[in-house]
Amino acid sequence: MDLGTAPLFDLPAPSGAEAVDAAAVLAEPATLTRSQELLADIRHDDQVLRDREITKLRHIAEWALEHVVDDEAVAATLTDRGLDTGLPVAGPGAPLISDFAVMELAALLGRSLDSGRAYVGQVVELAHRLPRTWARVLDGEVPVWKALRIADLTRPLPEEAAAFVDRHLAPFAHGCSWAQIARLVEEALVRFDPAAAEEKRREEREHRHVDTGLTTVGFDGTANISAVLDAADALDLENALSRRATLLGRLGDQDSLDVRRAKALGEIAREDLTLDLHIVDPDTGEITRTVPGRKTELILHLSAADTTVGRFGNVKTPISPEQVKEWLGLTGTQASTVVVRPVVDLADCQPVDSYEIPDRIRRQVTERDHHCVFPHCTQPVARCDLDHVNAHAAGGATCPCNLAPLCRGHHRMKTAHRAAYRMIRPGTYHWTLASGTYLVDPTGTHPLTGTSPPDQ
Repeated sequence: MDLGTAPLFDLPAPSGAEAVDAAAVLAEPATLTRSQELLADIRHDDQVLRDREITKLRHIAEWALEHVVDDEAVAATLTDRGLDTGLPVAGPGAPLISDFAVMELAALLGRSLDSGRAYVGQVVELAHRLPRTWARVLDGEVPVWKALRIADLTRPLPEEAAAFVDRHLAPFAHGCSWAQIARLVEEALVRFDPAAAEEKRREEREHRHVDTGLTTVGFDGTANISAVLDAADALDLENALSRRATLLGRLGDQDSLDVRRAKALGEIAREDLTLDLHIVDPDTGEITRTVPGRKTELILHLSAADTTVGRFGNVKTPISPEQVKEWLGLTGTQASTVVVRPVVDLADCQPVDSYEIPDRIRRQVTERDHHCVFPHCTQPVARCDLDHVNAHAAGGATCPCNLAPLCRGHHRMKTAHRAAYRMIRPGTYHWTLASGTYLVDPTGTHPLTGTSPPDQ
């Protein structure tokens, strides 16, 4: 997994109009002075709380070292209640901690025994199996809450797999989404314990089910449906729902999109998805338009140089090569439907004259930026608008070097001039808000002390 090694602040120096203090443009009337003071107080309070959290974490790690049980032969089990045995609170290779000592600490912290054990286990996991991430936590570069949750994910991993996650994740943990972290942990399990990963895959597939919720139908006549499906089946269902809900809207259905999707599922249950859909003139009965059936596209990545793990591009997850083979062998799948596409050149820049964004440019931008580029926002790019960083009406080009994904809320905020940003280079953005300035790049969000990015 290559998370990139580019320096965070290898940026060109601003010049001309770019060097103007954008905060001055965003400044509110004098009546907001008190608001700005409160923002400063809140920032200070937040920093104090973060410092105290780090100190508490350090103390618990030191406390755990004072209560290590060296004899692995007396490791705690669920029935060992009469002896002060060693508790394997973290993953393989971490020290065993006195069970009685953990009970005492749990009481002091006001936690249940299970909660206390889990908490101590998170700290021990960080300090002993994720040393790089632990160092960044102590330096205040990774939030405590995020590090503890990462430790929860790595505890079941073999020692080598945990070290793999720590090595790849530590430099970028502050900016990674949970989906990225979960994918890295899953890849580590596949690489270092493929038998366990395959067994987990098979077990999860045994949990597939559909619950139509008919036993919970109430007076309102609705049923809460839940399901666990094969991802290929889920993509077929998503395509069918979207297609039918859009058609219902074109036929005059005024319900919301969510309601139309729910209606579509009922229709799909009564019709065959493989049939073409016809739009008929209600007066003449003539077919005015035919909406052909759609094929589901599975985006799969396999490398001849690395056959250990594949990639499922539709949802950006690692995938078993065996699973890829199963999908390609589904009934009705033909060799002619397998398309090999070249890798998208993210550095390419070919502007167009129109305001509308061609599919090739849209794909290039969404491959580059996977989520909203507003500071700390993780809204997936599929739910974002593509914004012209420099307005098209003011001469901004329609090209990858002037387009960025913004979720609808942050797009509105920018349009209302409550936030301003500029692209330093494709994928790297400098934001100015009333509360401060930020650099957003592929590694995450970095608060800045000034209103302009540092000199190169």
